[in-house]
Amino acid sequence: MKAKFLIPLLAFGVLVVFLAMGLGLNPRDVPSPLINKPAPAFKVPQLENPETHFSPEEMKGKVWILNVWASWCVSCREEHPVLMELARANIVPVVGLDYKDQRKDGLNLLKRSGNPYSVVAFDADGRVGIDYGVYGVPESYLIDKQGMIRYKHTGPISMEALQKTILPLVQELKKS
Repeated sequence: MKAKFLIPLLAFGVLVVFLAMGLGLNPRDVPSPLINKPAPAFKVPQLENPETHFSPEEMKGKVWILNVWASWCVSCREEHPVLMELARANIVPVVGLDYKDQRKDGLNLLKRSGNPYSVVAFDADGRVGIDYGVYGVPESYLIDKQGMIRYKHTGPISMEALQKTILPLVQELKKS
């Protein structure tokens, strides 16, 4: 009779342990299988000029950041001033990827808030985002001179994350 109750009680205990472990994790730390692998290739129109296309091949030989954003994204607006500051510092080129957006909405946002990007690619249907494993915007990828993804930042980039994590990695990658 006691064995009938012992098995469900043990199963419940195991579930509680797994739940407790999961609650201790940071939900923003979504591991990317693309770290230390080549950045997925793509060729999409630019936001401002649909006849002109952008491909990561254009960035070979440079350390750069791919920032995935959208005009409808509240968190993207939160990180925008940090990206503007990064653009003013001219330390690393930042390529914007306007993700699952309306062209006019993306253009209007950049017109109102300023454009921190050296170039803005337009991923209207989200296919590029799928190749990069985008869970949600904003997400940023630090890509080295050989076109390898070296770091992924999920969520808005804060000034603290920029100064303590991203810029030191940029400097390290520029040396190699």
